[in-house]
Amino acid sequence: MSNAPTYSIEPQRFWADPYRDYSQMPPIVYVPELDATLITRHVDIAVNEKKTNVFSSWQPQGLMTVLMGENLMRKDGRDHMTERKAIYPSMSPQVVKSHWCEQFRDYTDVVIAALEGATSGDLFWRYAMPVSAHALRVMTGLTNMSAAEMNRVSQGMIDGCANYVADAAVEAHCHACTASIDAHIDDRLAEGVAEDDLSLLGVQLRAGLTIEQLRANIKLSISGGQNEPRDAIAGTIWALLAHPEQLEKCVAGQVSWLQAFEEYARWISPIGMSPRRVAQTYEYGGVRFEPEDRVFFMFGAANRDSEVFVSPEKFDVTRDIRKSLSFGAGPHFCAGAWASRALIADVALPMFFEKFADVHLDGGVPFGGWAFRGPLALPCRWTAF
Repeated sequence: MSNAPTYSIEPQRFWADPYRDYSQMPPIVYVPELDATLITRHVDIAVNEKKTNVFSSWQPQGLMTVLMGENLMRKDGRDHMTERKAIYPSMSPQVVKSHWCEQFRDYTDVVIAALEGATSGDLFWRYAMPVSAHALRVMTGLTNMSAAEMNRVSQGMIDGCANYVADAAVEAHCHACTASIDAHIDDRLAEGVAEDDLSLLGVQLRAGLTIEQLRANIKLSISGGQNEPRDAIAGTIWALLAHPEQLEKCVAGQVSWLQAFEEYARWISPIGMSPRRVAQTYEYGGVRFEPEDRVFFMFGAANRDSEVFVSPEKFDVTRDIRKSLSFGAGPHFCAGAWASRALIADVALPMFFEKFADVHLDGGVPFGGWAFRGPLALPCRWTAF
């Protein structure tokens, strides 16, 4: 392991609120409970995330690879770029705008209509979850999977990939979720996929990827494409309702819904970290890293770095967030970033606040997670429509 200073965490407390520990950790620190060296400062992550020859995404024994298969985010160099290029026809800004956004709006209309006549409820489950899941169903091509099942298997994989305490039940559940995805892929392949299909299923088939590559990349898209947009939709709604003066800026057009979402993603960081494997001996910041060390780039900590952001603990929709690491940095910048921004900032937020003009929080909003972080509920009340 590295010779970084050691800092111990209490795992459940860290899951509930990692920011207290982030404020006390050295910039580079070994955490024995995670058996990993954490890099927490913005500048150190920005410098080192690009050094894939040292901090490699190829992790054959990593949780994501073992549980979900070797997807494009667990590859470097040419192998990574080959698969990234294969999915680009489905995820490009132009295709998102011209093809997917209309379908996002159609499904969001359906979700909103299902709330007609109600005056209260948990909008995490009744709005954010189905809006995100329906969007992912069409983008992956797994239209044979229900929204509830999409959410279940995504959460199961997220829990599995963050299972650094090696809970056997969490691992078993993750395997059951990936088996469900494989079964749904098999059924869709048996139906046949149209030649002009722009889903991830369709474009990977036309690019000639193997079935193993296709499966792994669809699992990747589900793990990152359901929970993070779901949590960001619910979380940004909560943040704006909890800060009505900032909501008013959005409603009045003084700042965009995209600015609100990007600031929430900086403030809370739905993707809180990215793991790496040390590929060669390396020294940085007085720390010596050894081959096969496990390193976590802590986006959640870096996005609250006071050397980069003024009063980083505050939610401020007018903030300049161009240095935010919410979608990562370097060659592994999130391939689904454009789709996520469009779904949340062009569809989910404006459609919600246009319809729910008189909405208020109706209780506490609990949060959890550090590798992936978001609200666990969003109880609200509103005027019937």
